[in-house]
Amino acid sequence: MTLQFRDRQEAGRLLAEKLKRYQGRGDIVVLALPRGGLPVGFEIAQELQAPLEVFVVRKLGVPGHEELAMGAIASGDTCIINEDIVQSLRVPPELLEHVIEVEQQELLRRESRFRDPEQPLNITNKTVILVDDGLATGATMRAAVDGVKTHHPSAVIIGVPVSARDTFQKFRNVVDDIVAVAVPEEFSSVGQWYRNFTQTTDEEVAELLERARSAHASAGLASASQ
Repeated sequence: MTLQFRDRQEAGRLLAEKLKRYQGRGDIVVLALPRGGLPVGFEIAQELQAPLEVFVVRKLGVPGHEELAMGAIASGDTCIINEDIVQSLRVPPELLEHVIEVEQQELLRRESRFRDPEQPLNITNKTVILVDDGLATGATMRAAVDGVKTHHPSAVIIGVPVSARDTFQKFRNVVDDIVAVAVPEEFSSVGQWYRNFTQTTDEEVAELLERARSAHASAGLASASQ
């Protein structure tokens, strides 16, 4: 490997440099996929002077091999199934439905934890930058893209520190732009590209969101007073 990020914060700062052409635009919203996308998205939102929010997505892991995604679900009742994996592993329909039900409950829990129900997501006619800590198969991000598009944004951009090359190429035809710091030829997992890849906690997500919201509100007040 020629590049390895110290942690998600450093990865976010490096990715923010790649996204600087979007800096200062009033229509940008950074949507981070919890939990790992939040430390990355926080750095981007700070650099671009944009609001940061979450877009909850849950991978549908194959039972016994949870790291392997047989699909994903996202906010807005979006569900993407990888039929090739489901069929090749002969996953029974009732088992697939059970996994969807379990992950749907976790999705709702995270939405209630990280989002104010009195402030619904407003990304209509906005340029949305979807952020995660990396792309492997892309199943989770594809569910996020499809879910975001139901809100009718003006553009959807994917930003990740690292992506598998074939996944990166596939998304070129799905979104308006995709930006990565590294798109290596050899790729086995997102975690291999980080020296520190410890799991981001709910508390860290909540803290980053509060810091980002406070900073954006303060910037808005300062701008209005000028």
